[in-house]
Amino acid sequence: MAVDRDKVFEVVRSCFAEALGLDDDEVDLDDFVIDDLGAESLDFLDIAFRLEESFGIKIPRGDIQQKAEAEAATGADAFEIDGVLTDLGLAKLREALPEVPDDRFREGLTVREIPTLFTVETFVNLVVRLLEEKEAAA
Repeated sequence: MAVDRDKVFEVVRSCFAEALGLDDDEVDLDDFVIDDLGAESLDFLDIAFRLEESFGIKIPRGDIQQKAEAEAATGADAFEIDGVLTDLGLAKLREALPEVPDDRFREGLTVREIPTLFTVETFVNLVVRLLEEKEAAA
């Protein structure tokens, strides 16, 4: 049975709205979680908890970054050097976050800035992937 992305978005939207004290209609798919919605680091934990409870999944902390780093580690080049993403790191992160506009992947982007790339759709994609994995394992 396929995961319904629209239904996932509605629940993700509600989780974001509740965690950030917003109305559902103030949360759009392409909103940047930090820049547009004003989320802070603690909010990410609250949002993750709400998503886990709502969908019965476990969201691994740092999942997106870890996947990009693991793919980069298979090559000769590093993902980051002194906290700054390399060209390979940027490319792998771009693959992991296809919903993010290309202009956000700029030279000099640091590992600490990765969360600024996350959009609401990033979380929708993550939830859909985790639900599909859960379904496949059942």
